[in-house]
Amino acid sequence: MLHVATPLHTPALWTLGMMSPVETWLNTRSYWLLGVVLALLGIASIVGRFLRKQPEGTVHPALARAFTERVRAWWMMAAILIAGFLLGYHATVLLFFLVSFWALREFITTTPTRRSDHRTLFWVFFVITPAHYILVGLGEAWYPIYSILIPVFGWLILPSRIAFSDDSKRFLERSAKILAGLIICVYSLSYAPALLDLTLNTRDEAGELVAWQGSKAGLLFYFVLLVQLADVLQYGWGKLIGRHVIAPNISSSRTWEGLCGGVASSTVFGVLLYWVTPFGVWGSACMAMIVAVMGFAGGMTMSAIKRDRGVKDYGTLVQGHAGVLDRIDSICFSAPVFFHLAPLIARLS
Repeated sequence: MLHVATPLHTPALWTLGMMSPVETWLNTRSYWLLGVVLALLGIASIVGRFLRKQPEGTVHPALARAFTERVRAWWMMAAILIAGFLLGYHATVLLFFLVSFWALREFITTTPTRRSDHRTLFWVFFVITPAHYILVGLGEAWYPIYSILIPVFGWLILPSRIAFSDDSKRFLERSAKILAGLIICVYSLSYAPALLDLTLNTRDEAGELVAWQGSKAGLLFYFVLLVQLADVLQYGWGKLIGRHVIAPNISSSRTWEGLCGGVASSTVFGVLLYWVTPFGVWGSACMAMIVAVMGFAGGMTMSAIKRDRGVKDYGTLVQGHAGVLDRIDSICFSAPVFFHLAPLIARLS
């Protein structure tokens, strides 16, 4: 029989009075990381206010506005994550479920649907998506089920359900759109909260494998922080030295210089933040590099979809800025890769 170690943050232990959520959920290193991020956000807010007050000749108004809007979105994301962490594992999974639901709605509304798709969409939003997150919430023991629910069962059942509607017009396009939305917005994003119940082993001083005793909530925050830092750094390097656009018909602002500078800078931050992870210095640098590249790939892919559908943004997360899916596209593409590589890198670091 396969034995899966019970994580220290299992809510059942809280109810038995054996340990408190705060003691097991966030450790000292996690609080330090949260404190540093909040301090940096505070400094960024002050800088943004300073930039807005500068004359137009010294600072470009569009850049100052973009910086302020990104900081505002970061505050919102940080507040939501911290609230979820303080409430515990299941609350964090619920949080990501709501974000997935919102992002999937934005994705589906970018393309027209036919009346015959409505019953299928009901199953997508109110059956498959909740069922998938329920399985994620049940923990790592259910990984063999939630890892195939959407890419296997969803892939087979949903096109069949659309076929039963007796509408063959653009059948393949309609099926592909719904399945792509599920894979990106629900399946891929769910691997972020799944990190909270992932078994990780590291090597002790004798070289023996031992269970990592660090904070899984801190690891999730580390991952999200790296993704967002990579996104901002790639944007910043692209604005500073960007000359060679990668794909002008997809995104005129994404350059090779921005990609290389963002990946290199993210790798440095990965080294600086290794202490909150089960990875060593080089392992954290490697994970930061992979996260930066995958996040960039996610941004490019979602930009291509937007260009195909003729939309600028998927929705409105904060006034004057992009939607939820625009803010989490990098996380969606990075989370499954980070989840599956983390145990390997932790053992090798």
